[in-house]
Amino acid sequence: MSDSPTPSPQRSRGSQTARDMLLSLAALLLILLAVLGFSRGCSFSPGGPTIDTSAVPTVDVHSALSGIANGVDVPVREPKLPARWRANSTDTISIGTGDQARPVVRVGWLTPSGYLRLSQTQGAARDLIASETDDPKSEPAATGTIDVEGVNWTIYPARRSETSWLASVGGVRLLISGNSKDADFRTLAQAVQTATPLPKKP
Repeated sequence: MSDSPTPSPQRSRGSQTARDMLLSLAALLLILLAVLGFSRGCSFSPGGPTIDTSAVPTVDVHSALSGIANGVDVPVREPKLPARWRANSTDTISIGTGDQARPVVRVGWLTPSGYLRLSQTQGAARDLIASETDDPKSEPAATGTIDVEGVNWTIYPARRSETSWLASVGGVRLLISGNSKDADFRTLAQAVQTATPLPKKP
């Protein structure tokens, strides 16, 4: 009588192939779902990628700025903009160092032609401009000026292919940055320079 172990029955090659195929398909499906989830906010168009605004968050600008205004010394203005503009971000950063550090209140909007961000601060102009460039240590040179209802705005290059407009109104430096058309820059500039600073709540 032989003591050698009895070999276990082997699965047929056909059943192994079918099982491998099912596992491979499942893995591919998971990868596809992950890619679709990551890219659902964008779509392709012949003129370049566009943003699916339904996938972008919306910010209540009045509530956000009213809350921020109570916590900073900056007289914060809330521009009144067309209904088609959609606010999708707001935050507060700091520019400068040491005793020269100052808060910057920022709000971003999706506009009919792109994206714009408004920054409000009492910090140094060079620090504010640098905060919108790819190299914060650099000081880009102005490329021109533009008058908006009697207020002079200075134009600077910003990060990537964006542009910044800088002006001082009521002792506050205002910087508009983004990739929208000049008409949208002008709309935001006029709205913020004519807005009244939000009241401080007791």
